[in-house]
Amino acid sequence: MQRHYRMKRIAWNPLIEGLLESVWLVDPVDLHILSVNQAACDLIGLSKEAMVGKPVVDLTATPEDQFFWEDVAAGLLDSIHSETLLRGADGLAIAVERRVSKVWAEADRAVYLVGIHDMRHQRRAENELERLVAELRATLESTADGILVSDLEGNIRNYNRHFSQLWNVPEALLLTRDDQALYTHLVQQVCDEQHYKDRLREIDNNLLLETSDILVLKSGRVLERATRPQYSRGQPTGRVFSFRDITQSLRHESQLKLAAKVFESSLEAIFITSPSFVIVAANPACEQLVGVPQTRLVGTTPGDFFQNPHEPQFIVGIQAALNTNGLWRGQLWIQRKDAEPCAVHASWVLLRDESGQVLHTIGFFRDLTEELAAQQRIEQLAYSDALTGLPNRLLLSQRVDFALRVSERTAGACAVFFVDLDRFKNINDSMGHAFGDRVLIDVAERLQHCLRDIDTLCRLGGDEFVIFLQDIDAHGAEVLACRIQNAMCQSFDIDDMSLSVGCSIGIAMYPEDGKTLDALIKCADTAMYLVKSRGRGNFRFYQPQMNVNLLSHIKIDHAMRKAMEQGLFRLHYQPQIALDSGRLIGVEALIRWTDAELGQMSPAQFIPLAEESGFITTIGTWVLEEAVRQAARWQDRGTPVTVSINVSALQFQQADFVETVAAVLRTNALQPQLLELELTESILIQDAHETMNRLHALAALGVSMSIDDFGTGYSSLSYLKKFPISRLKIDRSFVMGLPDDEGDRAIVSATIGMARGLKLNVVAEGVETEAQRDYLASLGCESYQGYLCSPGLPAEEFETFMARLPP
Repeated sequence: MQRHYRMKRIAWNPLIEGLLESVWLVDPVDLHILSVNQAACDLIGLSKEAMVGKPVVDLTATPEDQFFWEDVAAGLLDSIHSETLLRGADGLAIAVERRVSKVWAEADRAVYLVGIHDMRHQRRAENELERLVAELRATLESTADGILVSDLEGNIRNYNRHFSQLWNVPEALLLTRDDQALYTHLVQQVCDEQHYKDRLREIDNNLLLETSDILVLKSGRVLERATRPQYSRGQPTGRVFSFRDITQSLRHESQLKLAAKVFESSLEAIFITSPSFVIVAANPACEQLVGVPQTRLVGTTPGDFFQNPHEPQFIVGIQAALNTNGLWRGQLWIQRKDAEPCAVHASWVLLRDESGQVLHTIGFFRDLTEELAAQQRIEQLAYSDALTGLPNRLLLSQRVDFALRVSERTAGACAVFFVDLDRFKNINDSMGHAFGDRVLIDVAERLQHCLRDIDTLCRLGGDEFVIFLQDIDAHGAEVLACRIQNAMCQSFDIDDMSLSVGCSIGIAMYPEDGKTLDALIKCADTAMYLVKSRGRGNFRFYQPQMNVNLLSHIKIDHAMRKAMEQGLFRLHYQPQIALDSGRLIGVEALIRWTDAELGQMSPAQFIPLAEESGFITTIGTWVLEEAVRQAARWQDRGTPVTVSINVSALQFQQADFVETVAAVLRTNALQPQLLELELTESILIQDAHETMNRLHALAALGVSMSIDDFGTGYSSLSYLKKFPISRLKIDRSFVMGLPDDEGDRAIVSATIGMARGLKLNVVAEGVETEAQRDYLASLGCESYQGYLCSPGLPAEEFETFMARLPP
């Protein structure tokens, strides 16, 4: 064992010596140090010879560390990351940050990797920083102004006691750090909250702004706020706000001039009254908003131009509030000559002298016209879809919650429709999103015309709509679904263009399928999904089994993707045998998948799901690469076999499909004639021009192509004449009834005769009896495959089978 760890240390030493931090390797059994780097020796003050072999507990300086290593020895812990103390050679404790991880140096042997970072320099820096902070705090508290410091994001970094006294900060906020609560308190202290917020927003938007403001607090204090940016290395890092109480200083002439300047230049309308509420001054903003010059305003009272239609004696209430609280705030209206009444937000404060006598009242007010219009627009956007004007999910939720509470009390029934337009993506892709938006607007109008006044139509987004139907049973829901389908069947005429827009509808009933809007929408969506999977253009009620099926599909889809990542797919090879000689003429590659939880999965189970989700392209590419790789092995061994693979419509439609086939052939050096692509008839009828070009490009590579499951789809002689097809495959559904079923005999006989006339080969699949084989041979069918000969076999078993066939 000693020789083993000595060899291991030799292997680890170059790695740990290259690290800047200290590293120990510790034996997990006896907790002795196996190896250290030079940085570890420098940290502890011991040589490598002194440290190697030393128990780790000898270097611990805390009881907690000893407990930790005891737990490690007992097998209770594998890792730790913490700050701790180590004992140096001089006996002094060393502050470090340590991470212990269990790593496997070999498959059956592990060591503990201990990484150690020296924290002594950091601790000294932290102590120095703490000293500087204490000095800064003392300086901050010694200033005569209230100071508030914030960073660029508005997070409060510091404030002094004088600041808290000026702003009457509650004790609870002084004891608990809550920036948002403190900011809310500051807003609540000023007389004009909106102006205060707007001014802060302007300051936040200009990092280099240096400015001063006058703030009037509800407490009667008047503060001068100076705002300065805070710099570090020439860059702004925050803001310093200093607040000076100038309430008494306003009597001084210099401060009066400043107040007059603020008064004149303020964008807010301001008036000042005598104790008897007679206006003695008004600023230009007040003149402009009221529409009366100052010369005519002076001597009047605010009641001469303010009004409140909801409270005729409002001015009496304002005066009472000012005398009692020193403040009044609210919404008033100004009746201007030859203009609509203008809504304003007013803040009115009362100023007293030191003896408590009223000096003045000051009114601040601002125009709310644009704000109210914006609020109305915001409410409209908050509750409606911007494109169609229909209620959105929020408004639908409010209406449905109320309606469901009523239905619960009255034992009424309701329904939710989930409506999804069919192939709407084609409209957007071909005509553009602007045209698609117009279609959605017309669809919304047509759906709305099908509903009652008590029903709610909501657009969730895209081409998805939800309808809530109040007081309706299943029969009524079915009648409405038919009405909607009939309405949607009518053509849509937009810009001299006529087009059809179908829809699929899922229906959920209250209370059977759910008692909340979310539950009902989920069930209706599940039912709609099933309609989509069954061909679209219809409606269906929700049934509990649908959720089971959907979850099963989701589970299979997830397992299928994990199987691809983990390499669980396999290819089996089913031989295709010549009917006249019994020789092997080729094999079909068949995909197989066995899941640890789901068991053996039939391609009939997962291939349709893969096609629906688009994952079939990934599977198809894997099958192509694996089949070509195997065919290349047989080619290189001198036993070449033509391998056929199935190609899905989605895989064939990929723009780089031809290039992918060519690259796989080139990478594996496979002769192209040893690869056959089996195409479904649905591939050949989609975009015939593009299909023609792609098939000829594949033929130019040298690969052969056949039609799979011939006769089960859209069989047409036209594509057989035009396209470079070399073989037809008769579907097993027609072979199954041979030779007894008259219809199957007619179809198979006609297919073979037609293929012979077009000079195409024919292979019959699913042959399970000698009678079927003999009948096909009598018709002149070239080859067959099926369980009569062999099922699909792994490559190794197929090679054994191939060796028994005639040459």
